[in-house]
Amino acid sequence: MSENTEKESISGNGLTIPREVMVEMLAKNFDRLPEIDKKLFIYGNLYLGGNAAFAGLISNSLYRRALNISQGFIASSLPTAVLPFLVTAGLYNVLVSHTLLSGDLNCPTCAMTRGALVGVVGGGGYPILLALAVNIFLAAQLNTAPMPEKGNVLRHWVDVSRPILRQMRPVLLLQAFFGTYLGSRDFETYTKLARTTFGSGGEELKD
Repeated sequence: MSENTEKESISGNGLTIPREVMVEMLAKNFDRLPEIDKKLFIYGNLYLGGNAAFAGLISNSLYRRALNISQGFIASSLPTAVLPFLVTAGLYNVLVSHTLLSGDLNCPTCAMTRGALVGVVGGGGYPILLALAVNIFLAAQLNTAPMPEKGNVLRHWVDVSRPILRQMRPVLLLQAFFGTYLGSRDFETYTKLARTTFGSGGEELKD
């Protein structure tokens, strides 16, 4: 393996810096960023996760009503809030925040797209599917709603979910918007960090 494949090139200064050194330099200069940029970069994934937990609680409430479930409120609310929060916050951290600080994400459009996907899939779609699964189990255990016959299972639950998905549409749009905004802001923060660390030539890092 050639030496060049193990290094990162910083355009504009004619320097070649090992990836490990580059990441360490970025981390050391993180505290020099404006306070609002640091807080949004560190805690933004938690805000997105909080929205996912809220979406999970809304979905859970809608499915409980649709399936006539009056018992087990805490048992259904805890997983539909906690799991979406953890999954969404973790996904955003891995796919956007950590990837930016490691120098592996140098495209603003990619950062916004990843943020939007995490918002919609992790913060919207996953809570809805999780709420459906939890409440199917409860409905079957408590016998509060008729279960579908064999061969008609998928269609039955699609019909049950259709009005709930319509009601959840604004939540999905909000998650997409917030994920896109967060990805855009975090990329701006990364750009400021690169400028602070490497000078004006550090605006653009190439693999």
